[in-house]
Amino acid sequence: MPKIGMEPIRRTALVEATISEIGARGSLDVTVAQIARRAGMSSALAHHYFGSKEQIFAAAMRHILTLYGAEVRGALIMAKSPRDRVEAIIRASFTPAQFRPEMVSAWLNFYVQAQRSDEALRLLHIYQRRLRSNLHDAFRRLDPAQSRTLTRGLAAMIDGLYIRQALREGPMQPDVAVDVLLHYLDTSLPSKESQ
Repeated sequence: MPKIGMEPIRRTALVEATISEIGARGSLDVTVAQIARRAGMSSALAHHYFGSKEQIFAAAMRHILTLYGAEVRGALIMAKSPRDRVEAIIRASFTPAQFRPEMVSAWLNFYVQAQRSDEALRLLHIYQRRLRSNLHDAFRRLDPAQSRTLTRGLAAMIDGLYIRQALREGPMQPDVAVDVLLHYLDTSLPSKESQ
């Protein structure tokens, strides 16, 4: 007889195990059995809750995006100016929780997954649209003539630092990544006096 109330706990455990397993292996080349073992349950139970490995990957991706979205929303609440909003997005993108190795590896692998999974592609498009929308909203108030270019540039730099981190090319701490992007921001915007 199934234990009442265990499904959400087990689903969460499987999602977190998926992120950890992808991080440990550095690829999507993991099995449901490996994920289930890491979560402390049988692969049959994992299949019962998710149906397939692709569905477990999609749930893990939704989980990561939910955590990231909460970080961004929390940071934006405190932002007073358009420049503060851009900085808040940068800082939320590189919190220690978001920029830990298994999360970085999962992000990179979800980009790979998006090339063969419509669900993963849909989720990545949602992330990209929200990131660009939040950045563009602030940049159009700071420098309307350059807002699209600045939005594209900063979004690409955020993703690029994740790629470099996943590939272990000059790995950096989250605060260093933030500093790099803040320098880009400061050198790309009109002087602060005009903001």
